Amino acid sequence: MSAKSGVRRMGADFRWPGGRRVALVFNIAYEAWSDGKAPGIGPMGNVLAPGFFDTNADSWANFGAVRGIQRLLDIADGNGIRTSVMVNGVLAERHPETVRNVQDRGHEVLAHSWGMDVIPVYFKPEEERANLHRTAGAIRKVTGVQPRGWISPRGTGSMDTPRILAEEGFLWHGDCNDDDLPYVQVFGDRRIVAIPLTMDINDLPWCIRYGNPPGGLLDMFHQTLEAARVRESRAIMLDATAHTHVFGRAAGAWVFDEMMRAALRHEDVWITTREEMATYVLEQSGA
Repeated sequence: MSAKSGVRRMGADFRWPGGRRVALVFNIAYEAWSDGKAPGIGPMGNVLAPGFFDTNADSWANFGAVRGIQRLLDIADGNGIRTSVMVNGVLAERHPETVRNVQDRGHEVLAHSWGMDVIPVYFKPEEERANLHRTAGAIRKVTGVQPRGWISPRGTGSMDTPRILAEEGFLWHGDCNDDDLPYVQVFGDRRIVAIPLTMDINDLPWCIRYGNPPGGLLDMFHQTLEAARVRESRAIMLDATAHTHVFGRAAGAWVFDEMMRAALRHEDVWITTREEMATYVLEQSGA
């Protein structure tokens, strides 16, 4: 392991549990927007004139809380896979029973800011810390468990986000894309694991931004997993993300199911959660 400027990355000899080279996390993005806010994009593609509330995009996004989260959790449970579920604080306020159910079913509940429109990069440090407390507090109130992980909306934290999270006792964050393995960030006597959030196997850009059919992402998953297993010589992590308002629909949920079924066929792949991954990396790093 090398250490430079407070960053400790995994060395060439690093391996996942059991000597495996490939680790895989299934993410579920359970998202919502603050009161009076709607997504900037929707299924119609064209943006409304400034100053008008997009009821179409708002209703489209609300599908995730009404139906999508249950469908994706049922798929994960049916495959016996624990997922890492990104949860906005506002959802703990609006749908406490659903957020509690995610925890009760054994999935990892991680904090995803108060709403998708509340992006830390826009905040001063004291405002960012207040948003963190508000979000984690809302989730803890309904689950009884303090979130140990954080991913900012669009994976865009501020320059201060990792340090603030480390100071607040978080185990890991996902606001990074600069590696295909987790790494440890050091802030004085504080440590936090940075776990990349990748866009390679992610339903929202694949289907909504680029207009690709859901089945094409399954092909991408097969090819990526095979490349990682067969062509790579070092350890690597992969993740697959389904949004409850995108692949939470019947048109795409079957793809998430097939990804899980495919992954389970490979004993040389460690299927895990982000929390388990972060704990293992800290143990191996000695940090």
